[in-house]
Amino acid sequence: MDGPHLIYFSDPMCSWCYGFSPVIEQVRAAYGNALPIRVIMGGLRPGTEEPMTDKAKVDIAGHWHHVHEASGLPFDPAVINQPGFVYDTDPAARAVVVVRREGQDVALRYLAAVQRGFYAEGRDVTRPEVLADLAADFGLDRERFLADWSTEEAKQETWRDYATSHRAGVTGFPTLVGGPNAQGVYGVVTRGYAPPEQVLAVLREWIAGIAA
Repeated sequence: MDGPHLIYFSDPMCSWCYGFSPVIEQVRAAYGNALPIRVIMGGLRPGTEEPMTDKAKVDIAGHWHHVHEASGLPFDPAVINQPGFVYDTDPAARAVVVVRREGQDVALRYLAAVQRGFYAEGRDVTRPEVLADLAADFGLDRERFLADWSTEEAKQETWRDYATSHRAGVTGFPTLVGGPNAQGVYGVVTRGYAPPEQVLAVLREWIAGIAA
């Protein structure tokens, strides 16, 4: 992207990213196309193969409670409580990457829909048919989506996102970065969850600095 913009390092199966989704929506509402947002998949747990243990489910439920307290968003643990559930974040991340080909804005909205589906609606977003149903809600052809999602090209594109996140030094999600300034430098808006008033205040200060 040319000119000032935001880079949002996220993951569709990251609970704090789900909690941050209303904040991103408020940023979009406040700035629109004047401050475009580029979404990059961070890679939370890609390639996980082992089913979740009972202890892991209890630990995850604790994290979700903290996110609910901070954000007020609802959680439904039905999916992770399925016997043998494997918390592999790669299928959902790849789905966002495929949808991103339609544009960054639709990718952000699809990301939020996948998060809502997983965390609040009890939908298993590790399953391609569920991801395809969500993509169809955004006007994408379901069968074309599934074909694109299954390709080696889509897999490699998604892992390039993970590599970009790693090179950028991102160690947790969500991470929101803004730039470039007049010197071509990018700066961190927030590492981890932050309430909308804090994020918007940082953005106002940053934009005022660019305009000065």
